[in-house]
Amino acid sequence: MKDVSANANAKKAAGEDAADLVKSGMVVGLGTGSTVAWTIKRLGERVKEDGLDFYGVPTSFQAEDLAIASGIRLTTLNQHPQLDLAIDGADQVDANLFVIKGGGAAHTREKVVSCSAKRFVIVADESKFVEKLSWPVPVEVLPFAAKLVERRLIDLGGRPALRLGKMKDGPVITDNGNFVMDTDFGVIVDPKGLAAKISPIPGVVEHGIFDNLDELYLARASGVEIIKRRG
Repeated sequence: MKDVSANANAKKAAGEDAADLVKSGMVVGLGTGSTVAWTIKRLGERVKEDGLDFYGVPTSFQAEDLAIASGIRLTTLNQHPQLDLAIDGADQVDANLFVIKGGGAAHTREKVVSCSAKRFVIVADESKFVEKLSWPVPVEVLPFAAKLVERRLIDLGGRPALRLGKMKDGPVITDNGNFVMDTDFGVIVDPKGLAAKISPIPGVVEHGIFDNLDELYLARASGVEIIKRRG
């Protein structure tokens, strides 16, 4: 039987360890998810206890609310277009540090923030770490182009499904006012190649394959393992 408390403690440890990367004077992207939430909370504690002085750029309303509640000063990419660091969570990470994100429908903003940073770090528990990606790829889509994008994703071998709301009728609407199609491609042998095929589809705003990860803070029952991109 899986030890839920041990997994929760490992996620907390990984999130808090990643918070130690933040130094005064930095501008930091603040991601979305249950593990990176521990990072944001720990950063708030460091602000209060240690006088840590930095700005955060949240990737979603959820991250923004948590950062404000934690006492973190916020800014925008318009004010600070280049970030020192971005810390985020993941739905799945493979052995080559390709990532699938978008379970919270925030992957477009998360990708913009991570690509604006000099260093991109993911915090995740070991259940998210796999040899090859197989999680359905979230694709943010302009509502006007939904049917076209659906056909093109099928042509690429995917099985797209419009993400529906759980507490309301109809589709999930992103912070940008768009739809999300969760697209199952099975085991993804070539994430970079698949990403290059999805991006040009007219009406695709952004997909959830990330190829810019620098470091993974992996929460294991035995402790936090730090995995860096090779080369």
